[in-house]
Amino acid sequence: MACAAISAVSTVRADKLGNPEAHGFSRERLKRLDAAVQAAVDEKKMAGGIVYLARDGEVAYLSTYGNRDTEAGQPMTTDTIFRLASMSKAVTSVAVMMLYEEGRFMLNDPIEKFIPAFKDPVVAVAPPPGSPASVKFVTVPAKRSITIRHLLSHQAGLTYGDGFAAAEYEKAKCTGWYLADREETIGAFVDRLAKLPLHGQPGESWDYGYATDVLGRFVEVVSGMPLDRFIEERICRPLGMKDTSFFLPPEKAERFASVYGASGGKLTRIETNENTAYLKGPRACFGGGAGLLSTVGDYGRFLQMLANGGELDGVRLLAPKTVELMHVNHTEGRYVWDTNAFGLGFWVMTNPAQPGELASVGSYGWGSAYFPQYFIDPKERLVGIFMAQLMPTGGLDLDQRYKVLTYQALIR
Repeated sequence: MACAAISAVSTVRADKLGNPEAHGFSRERLKRLDAAVQAAVDEKKMAGGIVYLARDGEVAYLSTYGNRDTEAGQPMTTDTIFRLASMSKAVTSVAVMMLYEEGRFMLNDPIEKFIPAFKDPVVAVAPPPGSPASVKFVTVPAKRSITIRHLLSHQAGLTYGDGFAAAEYEKAKCTGWYLADREETIGAFVDRLAKLPLHGQPGESWDYGYATDVLGRFVEVVSGMPLDRFIEERICRPLGMKDTSFFLPPEKAERFASVYGASGGKLTRIETNENTAYLKGPRACFGGGAGLLSTVGDYGRFLQMLANGGELDGVRLLAPKTVELMHVNHTEGRYVWDTNAFGLGFWVMTNPAQPGELASVGSYGWGSAYFPQYFIDPKERLVGIFMAQLMPTGGLDLDQRYKVLTYQALIR
């Protein structure tokens, strides 16, 4: 994907861009994708969104729908800035693997070697039969240390506070993925988190939670740089990602999408520039697991780098073997959400019959609490992104259906 191509589309306020037929898509079949997204907007199930498809390193299809803020009369544009939430995890995982390639650590090194607060972890388990009702859990020693690979593959026993020790997490203010409103640093947060019981034995269960936030702090310790600076200097700047950051520069506020929520058949605007910590907050806590903001063009460049085996426009962040290691299964069936397989930062597809939907073996991706989803398909040389800001979703499944509607339009 050429820099010039992305730069050109990043400021164009057009509904549809790209030449899908030149990249193997049926324009007629893409109308089904178009219709599905437009229907969700017309039926007021979401305010607006963007579909981005790239093949062979070039933008094949880029389409905007609806508004980024309906009440303010602001249409969705290709330069709209979105909250990435958990799509931040891929960026932090790449940062970790860049340091890995520099020989700073081995993936099976224990995290306590770098963050001593994680030494001698314990695991919360159910109390023995006959225990008083007031006893919600007991702890047992962890069988092994948490490793960097456990963190990358979410096998560290870390949740977002849910589990037997939920009350302890609540007391420690270690609940929920949203860290943008915290006045503390990520280092202070992680040191407090490390003292809490785990909710699974490291390496024996797949638990979704703060693992990538811990990795963000790990990047700081290993590199000697704050996470925001590392990502800006080592990833964003080299890749030409000019609109990716943890907090929103005030001069870009006009392009920030509002968050809508769908509930009870009604769509309500719930977060705007007036009440978002990404603009009004303390700008202190860099959450590597869910804190980044970006545009579809910026994030498309990041994904294209991965699709290219770690390189984009002559800039190499990772070696092909490293990217390959990131999207093979590291969980041996412990991950049971989308695909039954998880790599170092994303789900990976080993058997399309597992989810039972259109996909390719070897594809990988992830999504966001705010509704966006992405995938990379090495076999088809394809990158797909769906961007929106919808939480709760009201049951809308367009973030998953867009993948099916993409594949059905790919005819050669």
